[in-house]
Amino acid sequence: MSRVIDQLVEKYPDLSGCQQDVKRAFLAMKESYTAGGKLLVCGNGGSASDSEHIVGELMKGFMSKRTLPAAERQRFVDELGEEGGALADLLQGGLPAISLTSHAALISAVANDTDAAMVYAQQVYGYGKQGDVLLGLSTSGNSKNVLQALRVARVQGLTTIGLTGQSGGEMKSLCDICICVPYVQTPDVQERHLPIYHALCLALEEALFQP
Repeated sequence: MSRVIDQLVEKYPDLSGCQQDVKRAFLAMKESYTAGGKLLVCGNGGSASDSEHIVGELMKGFMSKRTLPAAERQRFVDELGEEGGALADLLQGGLPAISLTSHAALISAVANDTDAAMVYAQQVYGYGKQGDVLLGLSTSGNSKNVLQALRVARVQGLTTIGLTGQSGGEMKSLCDICICVPYVQTPDVQERHLPIYHALCLALEEALFQP
């Protein structure tokens, strides 16, 4: 883990002030996964796309192939024979992660029937369990939909992690861990969020899949 985070700061020296919070976020996510938990991710605007990106790196191989362990592969062979072995060879180890930005029918229903700011909060209430992690992305730290999700997550017993800009905004008081990159303008903030979540995904992959 330290190698990956150290490399992040070597490449982006302006993120040195975030280094300890990035490490804390990694440890919290690792602890959750090790205990059988999952990650929920949400973001506002362009950060909604970042939420999808993060899930894509976690649910299949990122920088490694995450080949199934021999015992796991054998389960497929025992159940399905040769076809099961071929199927298992195409599968990769996944870290359970759900982007709350993806469900158009549900999001539109919540926005219409209750309140548009509740589109992620409703999903956190439905999906979230104690021991899970919610990662919220907001460049300002004040996105109402993300803040409502964080509030529900705290009540539900999830660990809350924020990825935001310099001030942290209102998000900072709602997060157990808040990674505040040292920028204010939206494009600058988003350009530093990407290497941070890449580092987190890589560190998790190395810790949980590589021998």
